[in-house]
This record gives sequence, C-alpha cells and structure tokens, in this order.
Amino acid sequence: MRIGAVVIVIWLIIGALAAGQRGYFANDPENCAEISTTAVTIVAGPLNYVGLNPKVDCDVPQPSE
Repeated sequence: MRIGAVVIVIWLIIGALAAGQRGYFANDPENCAEISTTAVTIVAGPLNYVGLNPKVDCDVPQPSE
C-alpha cells in the first residue's frame, strides 16, 4: 500500500510540474475550462511528457431570454 501511495504522489508531482511549465499557475483561472485543463494536466502526470496535451472545453448553458 505504501508503494502505491508513493507512486501516486510522485505521479501528481510530475503532473503539477508539467502544468507549471505550461504556465497554468501564472494567473487566476477565468472559467471552468482553465480550471479543468489544469486539473486534467496534473492527473495525466508523466503522460504529458510523452505527447499527451489534455484540454477541456466547458460549454455553460446560457439563460433563456
């Protein structure tokens, strides 16, 4: 169990480094797409360095007129 926890923590640290290198922590997120893209990049971890470039698009429903 400890080895699994260590692997997960290292995985997430690598993902946070990838998000930092892409500048996702440089400014405040303005919408759900920016927050989601940052979160998915962190979760993807080392896969970011083998070509995975996760992007999330949030379509927020508009109020009716």
